[in-house]
Amino acid sequence: MSTTATTHDQDTLATTGDNPGRFARFLRFPLTWMLIGLVGVVVIAGATARTEPVTVVPVLGAALAVLFYWAVMRFVAGRRTPELSARRAVPEALLGLAIGVGFVAVSAAVITALGGYSFRWADVDVLAVVGPVLGLMCGAAVTEELMFRGFGIQAIERLLGSWAALAATALIFGIMHLLNPGATAWSGLAIAIEAGVMLGAAFLWRRNLWFVIGIHFAWNTTVALLGLSVSGHAASGLLAAEVSGPALLTGGSFGIEGSVVTVLVGVLIAVPMLLLARRRGTLVPARRPRP
Repeated sequence: MSTTATTHDQDTLATTGDNPGRFARFLRFPLTWMLIGLVGVVVIAGATARTEPVTVVPVLGAALAVLFYWAVMRFVAGRRTPELSARRAVPEALLGLAIGVGFVAVSAAVITALGGYSFRWADVDVLAVVGPVLGLMCGAAVTEELMFRGFGIQAIERLLGSWAALAATALIFGIMHLLNPGATAWSGLAIAIEAGVMLGAAFLWRRNLWFVIGIHFAWNTTVALLGLSVSGHAASGLLAAEVSGPALLTGGSFGIEGSVVTVLVGVLIAVPMLLLARRRGTLVPARRPRP
């Protein structure tokens, strides 16, 4: 693979004429299409983040958000979307699903071994639990990844480089989760590191949204089905979890994402991804100021 800077140039669509007008240049400025994209996806997510009257509502919202993302990138930013390549969708999503499940499974296993969690089978209707969880987590994973790793990280790195984009989007991701139930300054920092940095690193490595959507979806779904809170939101899962011990270990009312164990596991996954991204040449260097 060539360097990302070169790839970005190749992804830009050819325009009629060598000197586009002022309005076209304004639309293609990264912060312009980023803001247009963020507002649109937020509206779509807000309108479809429910499972009533039917479970597929968030899934339909996710599909609409993907179409909106493509339209903004194609007609506003004037660029192609190789990060949504249909050819790579299935293998990238499956790899992401495996990493997401593994991330939560290892974190939960360590916390359980340290006495923080115990689980028992919940007496629930499996289909009644699994259907809504899959629908809601699909909608959340797709819309959040389009916002942060789709629009956010790609726009900022065109101005400031990949490292600044990773830091900025991770920080904003953590701040956003401070609005969730049970959130604290620590849980916001934990989300910024284990989610913002890890998912950002995953995108910078693979340059594929299906990959990060797979991680995010599997992560949230696994946590919910274990009966643990998902970023502060209580979940009715297939298992019932009993939480005991210090909040630093268990995450407290915020859930497993507030555990120091989960943060450490997230870092152990993110660092190799960033090293692989550097080796593949998929990091955009910071722009040098003009003399």
